[in-house]
Amino acid sequence: MLKRITYPLVMLTALLIMGHTKSTSVNTGYHLPKPFSSISVNNFPVNTIPASITGVKSDRYNLWQLGNAGLSEIAFNYAIKGLGYLNAANIITKRNIVSIVDFSKPSTQKRLFVIDLSSGKILFNTWVAHGRNSGNEYANEFSNLPESHQTSLGFYITMGTYTGGNGYSLRLQGCEKGINDKAFERAIVIHGADYVSNRFINSRGMLGRSYGCPAIPTELSKKIIDVIKNGSCIFLYHPTKKYCTRSKIITSQV
Repeated sequence: MLKRITYPLVMLTALLIMGHTKSTSVNTGYHLPKPFSSISVNNFPVNTIPASITGVKSDRYNLWQLGNAGLSEIAFNYAIKGLGYLNAANIITKRNIVSIVDFSKPSTQKRLFVIDLSSGKILFNTWVAHGRNSGNEYANEFSNLPESHQTSLGFYITMGTYTGGNGYSLRLQGCEKGINDKAFERAIVIHGADYVSNRFINSRGMLGRSYGCPAIPTELSKKIIDVIKNGSCIFLYHPTKKYCTRSKIITSQV
């Protein structure tokens, strides 16, 4: 994870252009239209959600045999619901890609799924780390606070890429106020890490842990980032009631 740099909210737009001061070879790519804290996802009109998204329901889960691949049906359905709401806010630009991380699974299991919604194909299924203070083999504590070194759950939009201390990395913007909207401030990004590997699992019995970033295997990081960057949805799921009852996206009636 990158070293924390704190900025006022009003400077976020400028930061998207400038990049973090510790980063090099910046490629800012996708830019947000406005801070997510000003968006009330609970009030998105349901009839504006495209049929191509609302039609992707549990029948697709079964048709695409996602359960056989190890993806939770409830995580998939929540992800599709969130994708629809964020699309209705005209935030998502890559509507055919969704990434789901199921943190109810241990870190020894491949709990990241990147899915092409136009075909149902799982483009990537691999390991992903959680924050060092979220737990050991299992993640069970989550936080939105700076310096917590914990994972933040919920819906994110992928942004632009840059090359920094962890190599080629992808910025994320949290979409849920009070749940993950400090992700940019905390420098929560997707990056490769040597501690996310089968070798590390064999030697330690679990993956290594990050400062809160969903770190992925180094050898796959560029391939995954280049597929999901610039405006796709990523959903970090855990069945904890603290998240599921607070999320305006999850609790909204459709």
